[in-house]
Amino acid sequence: QVQLVESGGGLVQAGGSLRLSCSASGRTVTSYSMAWFRQAPGKEREFVAAVSWRGSYYADFVKGRFTISRDIIRNTMYLQMNSLKSEDTAVYYCSAGTSSSASSYTAEYWGQGTQVTVSS
Repeated sequence: QVQLVESGGGLVQAGGSLRLSCSASGRTVTSYSMAWFRQAPGKEREFVAAVSWRGSYYADFVKGRFTISRDIIRNTMYLQMNSLKSEDTAVYYCSAGTSSSASSYTAEYWGQGTQVTVSS
């Protein structure tokens, strides 16, 4: 079993930055790939970025603005979000799962989410 806790969300003006953190715990957490998803009001949850031993990959709408990283020793994953836009407003979820290829990810565990609000 893997437990995930997100932090770092908040209110920021358009063009600003935030860094989200996801603290993971569980006996085999380091064996999992990890990813961020988000869900805006009235919309389905969508993939944002993933990181695994193969590297990282991103949804097109965040390329060049967001950076995903992972600290294996601290069992923590990060999402650095720069040049934020109002359309980035959403609840951001951390997940742990598996990657069968460099650009695929299947979530198995989810955190509770953290709200990110970007004011225009």
